[in-house]
Amino acid sequence: MENSLKDAGHLRKILTELFSSQSLAVLATYGSGQTYGSVVAFAATTDLKSLLFATTRATRKYDNLTSHPNVALVMDNRTNQETDFHQAVAVTATGTVREVETSERDRFLNLYLSKHPYLRDFVIAPTCALLRVDVDTYYIVSQFQNVMELHIKK
Repeated sequence: MENSLKDAGHLRKILTELFSSQSLAVLATYGSGQTYGSVVAFAATTDLKSLLFATTRATRKYDNLTSHPNVALVMDNRTNQETDFHQAVAVTATGTVREVETSERDRFLNLYLSKHPYLRDFVIAPTCALLRVDVDTYYIVSQFQNVMELHIKK
């Protein structure tokens, strides 16, 4: 689905507002013949090309990510009320995950910690990996069944 520049700007605004108001996402990974969901604290880059999260290397999640780097992250603003069917926005971001490289670590670590300062000790531990999802597509669902796509150019 192609987006006009006006539509793309509108979708970017929706994403920016959602990402600034929400701290958690559900990460979907795949491994050992099974999909797996995990709640993660996330942060988005200002250009929306990347989403960041952290995990300990000794987890099923990390094993799955190193074996199968294609992932999906789901973020939403639901309130578990009936009004969600008309007012909530949910976003699925699809892309490929990789560990943040040493050369870019300080920049991405600062971005992540600016949103989640209480996770400092966790994310700077040597057992923790700071991960970056290079987003291919955002699927934005609003008003229960209005689906829009924003394709991210590399």
